[in-house]
Amino acid sequence: MFEAIHATMTEIVGDIPWGQWLSAGFLLILGGLVGGLLARSAGRLVSRRTSLHHQAMIRRLVFYLVFLLFAMAALREAGFSLEVVLGAAGILTVAVGFASQTSASNIISGLFLVMEKPFEIGDMIEADAVLGEVVGIDLLSVKLRTPDNLYVRIPNETLIKTTVVNRSRFPIRRIDLVIGIAYAEDVERVRDLLLKLAEQNAVCLEEPAPFVLVTGFGPSSVDLQFSFWVASEDFLEGKGGMMIVIKKALDEHGIEIPFPHTSVYAGSHSEPFRVELLGPDTINKKDDPDVDSQK
Repeated sequence: MFEAIHATMTEIVGDIPWGQWLSAGFLLILGGLVGGLLARSAGRLVSRRTSLHHQAMIRRLVFYLVFLLFAMAALREAGFSLEVVLGAAGILTVAVGFASQTSASNIISGLFLVMEKPFEIGDMIEADAVLGEVVGIDLLSVKLRTPDNLYVRIPNETLIKTTVVNRSRFPIRRIDLVIGIAYAEDVERVRDLLLKLAEQNAVCLEEPAPFVLVTGFGPSSVDLQFSFWVASEDFLEGKGGMMIVIKKALDEHGIEIPFPHTSVYAGSHSEPFRVELLGPDTINKKDDPDVDSQK
């Protein structure tokens, strides 16, 4: 029995065209190497005329195109008929298309993102309640890195349907700070102080000029809006640093920042009690019934 099995295996292995399969494997490996080399060369060639997003798309397109040509040559070398392979690929494509409508929608949405270019790699965007830096743009999704270093993947279809805020599109941004001052304070004095702080701050831009507006009269304060412009990359530093400087300046000039006070009353058990201040002479009169009642 073992001799029969050995003879059958020898006949099967002997019928395999090892030379053709080795040639096909060599063509696949060569296709990957040549495709990667040409993709990097194409990326360097268009680096000065296109964005990082388009460079990545061109590199992928060149790699897959070259690898596909070598893969077809490998199949032909292995003895497969290209007509049969292309026919089977067409049928498989139709079946996969019906089974993956969501993926097809994401691919079409990715093409619209490529043409419209609402953001590029390296931009800081806010989409679908997520804020992060764009680290990758693919046919199916966009990859973000959040400020706390999380990796977030957003499908392209979601980006087409939702509002996308690009915080890095323009070179400068405006910072709006809301400041409340007491009603007894001089509004014009506070305005001049804030504008002077903006003038002394190196992060604030001279043009467009900063300004101060009275936005309303609150329950306990006069509300002011202090607005100034900074470079986009200095937004966080400009906002946090200016708030510290404003607090110190208001304290130094004796300008009050009011805050609301809250009293909680929940019936007779939490009713405010009466407080009466007594002088030392009164306290020493131990026999005084009024003093005993205050105790």
